[in-house]
Amino acid sequence: MNKRVELIFDFVSPNAYLVWWPLRDLLRERDAGLDVVPVFLGGMHKLTGNAPPMIRDAEVKGKNAYAALEMQRFIAKHGLDRFRMNSKFPFNSVVLQRMLYAADQDGRGVQFVEAMLPPIWEQDLDVSDPEAVAAAVTEAGFDARDLFDRAHSDEVKQGLVDNTQKAVDRGTFGIPTMFVGGEMFFGKERLAQIEEELNKI
Repeated sequence: MNKRVELIFDFVSPNAYLVWWPLRDLLRERDAGLDVVPVFLGGMHKLTGNAPPMIRDAEVKGKNAYAALEMQRFIAKHGLDRFRMNSKFPFNSVVLQRMLYAADQDGRGVQFVEAMLPPIWEQDLDVSDPEAVAAAVTEAGFDARDLFDRAHSDEVKQGLVDNTQKAVDRGTFGIPTMFVGGEMFFGKERLAQIEEELNKI
């Protein structure tokens, strides 16, 4: 598959959930592949000086309210009515991201994301509860004990750190960021631009 999109991804971002399904639809329509790149958004924020919009824009009158309006418009446009803000948001995603890194090492990164997004962003999975996470991972057809164990290995920990640094070195500062070849696109609202870029290939 010559046409591919790289998605810089962290489960903690609600926008990563929102972009996932329409992006998958777009890639199927364009016969394009998807590569998930697990990173740690908290680490990315430290490296870039960025911050979550709700914090960064808290003092800007009207900006967060408008962002919420645009989110609702996006949800309505793409029929994402199962989305629910996770009650633990913003949660610490580092173990989940390491598990995703391990799953991606096995060639199952996309499958892991697709399986875990609904529990987290539709069913309010308590991501701070290891037993609840393990049950969801097992239900999705993965070996939870294996992924947990590997998530605590030095190799996987360093791999996630390296992925995060490499993404920042490429210009990434937030989630979701997508690359088509050398072209970077930030934000769920860039799907039309990604489609245009794929059409050039």
